[in-house]
Amino acid sequence: VQLQAFGGGLVQPGGSLRLSCAASGDISTIHAMAWYRQGPGKERELVANINGIGRTDYADSVKGRFTISRESAENTVYLQMLSLKPEDTAVYHCNVQGFYSKYPYTDFNSWGRGTLVTVSS
Repeated sequence: VQLQAFGGGLVQPGGSLRLSCAASGDISTIHAMAWYRQGPGKERELVANINGIGRTDYADSVKGRFTISRESAENTVYLQMLSLKPEDTAVYHCNVQGFYSKYPYTDFNSWGRGTLVTVSS
């Protein structure tokens, strides 16, 4: 399963960005999609996730500012980011978990390469 993320860039504090990540390959079902981020000198942290029935969870630091959503037909997950702060600067990675549609029909846990978000004036 391959993931391709788009949408990173440079934005001023208070600005907004929308990240997207499309999964492709031998996918039967996807039961969870998520965004993680790793800032300079920091550990990777979970930003937001969404499960198969649309339930969402967010890190406290982004609640009320970020919104995760998914387009199931396109195997795509989005992250709408508003009111961005310098501390949101990080490489954002998408993560997708599901089941293969071909042998070995097992579950998979795939990571995207990451897209850089820089919040600076």
